[in-house]
Amino acid sequence: MSVSQSKEDDEYTKNDDNDMLTNLPKEKGWRTEHLYQYKSFWLSLGALKGVKRTQQCFKAQPTDILLATSPKSGTTWFKALIYAIMNRDRFDDISSHPLLTKGPHDRVPFLEAIIQNEVSYNDYRTSSSPLFATHIPYSLLPTSVKSFGCKIVYVFRDPKDVLVSNWNFMTKLRSKDLPSFPIEDAFDLFCKGVSHYGPFWDHVSDYWKASLENPDRVLFLTYEDMKKNPNVCVTKLAKFLDKSFCDGEEDQVQEIIKLCSFDNLRNLEVNQTGVQHFSSQFAIENRHFFRKGEVGDWRNHLTVEMAQQLDQITKQKLGGTGFNC
Repeated sequence: MSVSQSKEDDEYTKNDDNDMLTNLPKEKGWRTEHLYQYKSFWLSLGALKGVKRTQQCFKAQPTDILLATSPKSGTTWFKALIYAIMNRDRFDDISSHPLLTKGPHDRVPFLEAIIQNEVSYNDYRTSSSPLFATHIPYSLLPTSVKSFGCKIVYVFRDPKDVLVSNWNFMTKLRSKDLPSFPIEDAFDLFCKGVSHYGPFWDHVSDYWKASLENPDRVLFLTYEDMKKNPNVCVTKLAKFLDKSFCDGEEDQVQEIIKLCSFDNLRNLEVNQTGVQHFSSQFAIENRHFFRKGEVGDWRNHLTVEMAQQLDQITKQKLGGTGFNC
């Protein structure tokens, strides 16, 4: 369930930023007709509006927690994990846990989406929940996020899987009025850096550098490590969030891992039938957020040459940062 490009364009062109849009570089879009380059990052019209609104209006609090990701890097999964960890003292009965009746995107909203609805944002702000998610690049975050010491959890995922997951996701949402979007086109654009909130490697490197400079404020995790060693990663995540597990609470760690597992979340009725309304003009069915959740699914979609090219770009872009990619 998504709106056509024309409706999103029409909504955006009513605001005062339309003159600026005409001067922004643009490229072929994945879901919509175009992506626009704003301060070196590529955004859809809706995302650009959300980023600017966030920069103008969001006032971070020291207790805020931001989950930051490049799209399709495990956002839904980590929303659930962070929500469960932060609320484990309130909801110790897993059989009646709030994640069973409302999905991760309801529990941890996207900052750039919720802030565009003043009523929803204010209601959420006054609910005392400090949890937000965002795809906004580090350099485009509001100054208050960096000034007031709120915590940021960043999740990296193998760009080959990010590309494939993005392509599958955007293809489902792409307007029927637009030409088909083969994976070869997505690959070429991704390699050029043209993807939602991309370039992917710039998005990663900015948060990686921030985690090195401020390890107490920015935690850098990888999707692959969480899949391989969930006990270790959940324990590390909980400690960073000041919700450390004590000796003898190993069962709680396992309960959270099981509750937030991909298969468990995907099979819940709310995630099969619910809908996320990101704006008055754009909504996505919850089931579209759950495809495979696997490591290495890129092998089913990319050629060996494509994979090698992406690995080479990753090595060039991130090799000098100290990040072991």
